[in-house]
Amino acid sequence: MKLRMKENSLRLRLSPSEMARLLQDGHIEETVRFAPGPGAALTYALEQSPHCTAMTVRYEAHSITVVLPAESTETWAEGQDVGLYGNIDLGRPESLDVAVEKDFACLDKGEAENADTFPNPRQGAVC
Repeated sequence: MKLRMKENSLRLRLSPSEMARLLQDGHIEETVRFAPGPGAALTYALEQSPHCTAMTVRYEAHSITVVLPAESTETWAEGQDVGLYGNIDLGRPESLDVAVEKDFACLDKGEAENADTFPNPRQGAVC
């Protein structure tokens, strides 16, 4: 799972195998270590919940979890939509834009770099 953060936006991109694990287990996570020791890491996770009706974000020390409604996640996984998108109200005037997207193959990369990616819908298109 890829994580991208910029200003007040958060973007996660999932490979097909990560999507399968999310659907099967309901939770996937990865950890980035910045230095030795237990406090020098950031864990980011994605989970689906049948009890949630809208995308939410949980933030705790060293951990970010994006929670998706289970029904929306299953529909997205089986369909052609690129992603699920939300805007989390943080109180006036701030908000957090969140995108959870399928990780598509890059058109300018080879097979090795594009392993475990979704087929790019623009493959074969003429610019």
